[in-house]
Amino acid sequence: MKLSSSFKSNFIYIVALLHILLFSYAAASKLLDFQNFQVQLGQSPLLSAFAVTVSVAVPMVEFILVLMLMLPRFRLIGLYGSFVLMTMFSAYIVIVLNFSSFTPCSCGGILEKMSWTEHLIFNIVFVVISAIAIILHSKTRFVYGFLAILFTSGITFIIALFLMSEDIIQHRNNFVRRLPDQFSKEHDIDLGFNSYYFAGAVNGKVYLGNVTAPLLLTETDTMLKSKKEIVITLSSINFPFRSLNIQVYSKYFLASDGTVPVIFRGKTGQWKATQIPGIKYAFSNPVFTDSISTAFRTHKKNLESVLATATFTSNRVKRNPALLQKQIDGRFDTDGVLNYDPYTNQLVYIYYYRNQYIVADSKLNLIHRGNTIDTTTKANIKVAFIKDRNEKKFSAPPMTVNKNAYVYKGLLFVNAALMGKYESEKMWKQASIIDVYDYKNRSYVVSFYVYNIDGERLTDFAIQGNNFYGIVGSHLVSYKMSNIVTRRYSEKK
Repeated sequence: MKLSSSFKSNFIYIVALLHILLFSYAAASKLLDFQNFQVQLGQSPLLSAFAVTVSVAVPMVEFILVLMLMLPRFRLIGLYGSFVLMTMFSAYIVIVLNFSSFTPCSCGGILEKMSWTEHLIFNIVFVVISAIAIILHSKTRFVYGFLAILFTSGITFIIALFLMSEDIIQHRNNFVRRLPDQFSKEHDIDLGFNSYYFAGAVNGKVYLGNVTAPLLLTETDTMLKSKKEIVITLSSINFPFRSLNIQVYSKYFLASDGTVPVIFRGKTGQWKATQIPGIKYAFSNPVFTDSISTAFRTHKKNLESVLATATFTSNRVKRNPALLQKQIDGRFDTDGVLNYDPYTNQLVYIYYYRNQYIVADSKLNLIHRGNTIDTTTKANIKVAFIKDRNEKKFSAPPMTVNKNAYVYKGLLFVNAALMGKYESEKMWKQASIIDVYDYKNRSYVVSFYVYNIDGERLTDFAIQGNNFYGIVGSHLVSYKMSNIVTRRYSEKK
């Protein structure tokens, strides 16, 4: 059936008017709440790396298309542009729903009330009516082929943008965090005191040490329902301990204090530890790679820090001075946290004051270096040397980048200290942030919040199974992590 010219012109006019209303409203709502729009783009699983550019380009393009659609002379070009833009919006939603690691919140004024599926249907309708209007308006027989090329090009562009953004966010991140729907808090118990730290999380149990009662261990189940106190007995206590630390493993536990060259070892269940003979080296931040071996940080004669390993059966200490890289003084600028991951049999050291971590095997052979997503490549610290005491001290408060860290099944969990792009300052006052990295692939995975309790922030944390355990003030809390994190786990070698 041949359509009348009046029907064609009316249909084209109505389609143009609908796009004018849509783009005018969408562009205006973006600009009126520009900061929120940019934040939402920053949290997008597709556009995080290009949030600044896209936040300016999209409303600008929408306004240009409105002007073209309003002018009969440029209406066909405006319809072509509308067709491509709505195709790109539709492709974006398809990728979000099917290929992204998480689904962000919908955005865009009244469209925010729609689900992602409803939004996709809405967009497809506009793609179809703009295509029909172009066909009715165009006088060339090549219009179908041209539409097919534009349709394919729009989808290809969005796919390329997605792949580029994912690569940048995971491997060359410029401090943009991924904050999907937050993990749910499962359990919360009040321990009564704020002096606890994690001594271990193994075999379905969570163990807490207490800095004010060094030989008292608290055991709870992973559901945080049962709790009992364990008194540890040492074969000798005639040492000038300053800060005795307990570390619990599957079949044994160790007690040590880096200021005293002494390590005690005992079996879990018996909770009686005897001194390991022959240890004569001072150490700090020890992690035990098995029941007779440890890795730790120590100092050279010039007070610069160095990572080392040793076995309890030998006095021989193996150092690798090339692992920690000096920037200022070699001691404070290299300060950080050492962890051991039994699932990969690897050591991971992360600096406090710069955006780098080191991955090495249990013999301290370097595997690779990785970076956290912040942009602090050099430690921002000031150090003074006191000659009379032969001591180095901070001469100004340092800028901390990474507060604490924990490794588990190939993933590095970092309690970060700096706020990233497109983040709410209000949220930073209400919660602590945990950044998750796949340290094997040197890639960023995701971030999540651990909320304050009674104004107190997260002080220590551990991972066991799918659960994140945190100490917040006097509370022990657990969060259930989603498969965004758990699907990246490595199995034990």
